[in-house]
Amino acid sequence: MSEMIFKGLFDAETAYVIGVSDFLVCIISSLVIGLIIAVMYTYQNEYTRSFIVTLAMIPAIVCAVIMMVNGNVGAGVATAGAFSLVRFRSLPGTAKEIGILFLAMGTGLITGMGYIAYGFLFAVVLSAVYLLYARIGFGTKKQAAKQFALKKTMRITIPEDLDYTAVFDDIFEQYTDTRELVSVKTTNMGSLFRLTYEMTLKDSSMEKALIDDIRCRNGNLEITVSRQETAVVPEL
Repeated sequence: MSEMIFKGLFDAETAYVIGVSDFLVCIISSLVIGLIIAVMYTYQNEYTRSFIVTLAMIPAIVCAVIMMVNGNVGAGVATAGAFSLVRFRSLPGTAKEIGILFLAMGTGLITGMGYIAYGFLFAVVLSAVYLLYARIGFGTKKQAAKQFALKKTMRITIPEDLDYTAVFDDIFEQYTDTRELVSVKTTNMGSLFRLTYEMTLKDSSMEKALIDDIRCRNGNLEITVSRQETAVVPEL
């Protein structure tokens, strides 16, 4: 009776019908593998709850799809094309996030083909390698990270009667190695200018002194300092 319920409407008489027990074994195994990958990713990484939950479910989802197209070349090609169009995040992910998503999809492909042990082996080996690289700091450039910490974006508000072209040059010369005025914007009905600078500080401890000197020059109007938006963050 169960075979009749779970048989596809378009299955031919010679087509192999996946048993319910086999289907459940593959899905449950994929969920366990997804949980292993998700727990591994939480080590020394920033993440959101939705991303971790999705990561844990991807192997089972891919596994189910692959089981349904198993043996059908045309459906398999169509599925591969659909996967290539999937956007997992609303914003572009980092290389690390994309890599872990491919790992989860790879395990789902393996278990969907029925190789449960290979799926576990693949997930465990890749997870161990990932944790090893994270532990030893493989690929980390400490000097690059230090330089990145000195790169800042500064937004300065000045009154409209203040000539902004060179008003802060002497201050920047004292506290920064490089600086560039990247944008000028009017605000408050045109009575104020908002200047945006990209700069590299000589020393991170000079940031407060720099702000204090600019406050004296811009009439104590709003000043914002943030991590440089165009800087490249060094990957772990």
